[in-house]
Amino acid sequence: MTALPAPATATESLQSWNSPRSNIPRVGSCFFSFVVMGSNDAAYGPLIPYIQEYYGLTYTIVSLLFLSPFIGYTAAALSNNAVHLKFGQRGVAMITGMAHMTAYIIIATHPPYPVLVLAFVLAGLGNGLADAAWNAWIGNMANANEVLGLLHGLYGLGAVLAPLIATSLITKAGVGWYYYYYIMIALAAIELGTTTYTFWAATGDVYRASLVNHGEAEHSTGDSGSPAEGHQKKPAGLRTALFHRPGARVTWVCAIFLLGYVGIEVALGGWIVEFMIQVRQGEAFASGMAAMGFWLGITVGRVILGFVTPRIGERLAITIYLPIAIGLQILFWLVPQFIVSTVAVGLVGFFLGPLFPAVMVVMSKLLPRSLHVSAIGFAAAFGGGGAAILPFAVGALAQAKGVQVLQPVIVALLAVITGLWLVLPRVSKKAE
Repeated sequence: MTALPAPATATESLQSWNSPRSNIPRVGSCFFSFVVMGSNDAAYGPLIPYIQEYYGLTYTIVSLLFLSPFIGYTAAALSNNAVHLKFGQRGVAMITGMAHMTAYIIIATHPPYPVLVLAFVLAGLGNGLADAAWNAWIGNMANANEVLGLLHGLYGLGAVLAPLIATSLITKAGVGWYYYYYIMIALAAIELGTTTYTFWAATGDVYRASLVNHGEAEHSTGDSGSPAEGHQKKPAGLRTALFHRPGARVTWVCAIFLLGYVGIEVALGGWIVEFMIQVRQGEAFASGMAAMGFWLGITVGRVILGFVTPRIGERLAITIYLPIAIGLQILFWLVPQFIVSTVAVGLVGFFLGPLFPAVMVVMSKLLPRSLHVSAIGFAAAFGGGGAAILPFAVGALAQAKGVQVLQPVIVALLAVITGLWLVLPRVSKKAE
């Protein structure tokens, strides 16, 4: 019997975290990958004072540890789509895990400082590729906001554990700062094994075929004006995402927003220990716990507000969360009490937490699926570069003006990304 053509109103059903069944271990491996990423990023804060002392560095020079991963993030942003097309998600999994393992093995040997800086480039490459790939994949699932909230909540879990473990190793066990990276080597090995195994069948051929099939689905829904437009012979690439309107406007606004957001997150988490020691006169362990409280706030915010955000709408939710975070940050700045600062920074984390996953969902709603890996991947990886640029800038300012510049800088950056969010273009929702 000849199959009937799909009706004009047919829509493509979205995958979910448990359908097909192979998604269950894949999502689990992505969750663990984000634990590794969070453990990587949040280690800067508690380790910076000890690395600075170990190598005898100024604030500016030690801040190169923030700046160097930007090279890796940039490489990830530019190569993510090409890696998907050639090697698929299997390739992403293997490159990410190997980049992380290599970086942590080098760091654990506490090499000369220039080598240490180069090792963090590899760590940035691993984070950038994983950030781009797993956000794009999960962002296109059913109930994406909730699943992304849990994904980024696991990033926050890694970020909560990092200050606790690193601070305890140094202040309680009395070992060198580099012992922390022995743990990171083990985590990276697990990441490499689990993601490569679960995504082994996700080759470049499979990825390219999925884009071609989706091009046919878009044509069947009347999403394009002609068969030539509906059936894509060549998958949309990074050039389309960055330079063809209206999608390019969404990509660039969200990418710059995330650059600022991630920069705020890592700058605050990375310099808070030094701030609490130098400005709030806190003890080393208590100051490390303040950093843990900030990342705990991010984790809890992503999980709890991840279920609240879709109820009120992602765009409106971000518009509400940012002014609250600004108010709490001003409280942190202007009330010079250690306990008040600790509580305030934890609450700042709570309201900042859901921003990244919410932006991923907004992009998945505004852009056609053929652009998801290229556009969402670019925005995620480009945004990750904020983890390098802005903390480095704060370090350079701290060298000149003192670490107390952290607070007004964070308030100003929060105001900037709030204004940027308000100019996000309103593109008609994509057809599925």
